[in-house]
Amino acid sequence: MTSATIALPRERYKSEVRAQILTGARQIFVHEGYASFSLRKLAAQIGYSPAAIYKHFKSKSEIFDTLAEESFAALTRASSSVKPIDGEDPVDRLKRGIWAYVNFGLDNPDDYRFAFLLTPPGADKPPKPRAAYSGLRDRVQKCIEAGRFASGDPELMAQSLWAAAHGVTSLLVQKPAFPWVGKRRLITRVIDSAVGGLLFENQ
Repeated sequence: MTSATIALPRERYKSEVRAQILTGARQIFVHEGYASFSLRKLAAQIGYSPAAIYKHFKSKSEIFDTLAEESFAALTRASSSVKPIDGEDPVDRLKRGIWAYVNFGLDNPDDYRFAFLLTPPGADKPPKPRAAYSGLRDRVQKCIEAGRFASGDPELMAQSLWAAAHGVTSLLVQKPAFPWVGKRRLITRVIDSAVGGLLFENQ
């Protein structure tokens, strides 16, 4: 048996332990909050010693940041799945992109919480540019170039659309017991209203 053969099971084991750590940590962060999280509590939940966790992560902030990055990566994949269709109205593609964002949050509420709703106390890092938001801004620009939106500030337009999408998504994620009129009806009205206000004929 070669050293490379021996290394494979070791690497697989390390990867499995890391995944168990992150799964257990996500549950604690989501259900108990950042302040209640501790490596000791995590260790008790997943059946490892704190020392074993330290081999993979130096602190709870490193674990949190790793989970947040995983969530943003998942959102980016969802956004990237919205491919152009030949001859499609850029407004329709824009709406498909917003729908993909909202559906991502509803289908993956814990990921959405990590991406946007859970914030460590005292966090003061400047936000990173995110591919999902860049995709939204690019779709807005396509609407302007096609004459579907009036010329204006694409950044302002994109941010107003993100605000609308985030608002309905975060409410549906955090208030599932509210007597909503129907998720699809509500989401459709929010998206249509937000996009409709930017259409050229409404300026």
